[in-house]
Amino acid sequence: MKKELDNICEECKKEDESVSQNLIMHGYKICDSCKISKTIFPV
Repeated sequence: MKKELDNICEECKKEDESVSQNLIMHGYKICDSCKISKTIFPV
């Protein structure tokens, strides 16, 4: 459980507060900037 809530983005490996929020809201462990880039440029 501790590893899930470490606030480290799976995409860019940077620590960000939004990672835990996105994990709870969307089920993805990514930061806001990676979420926006995946929304604009889905690959």
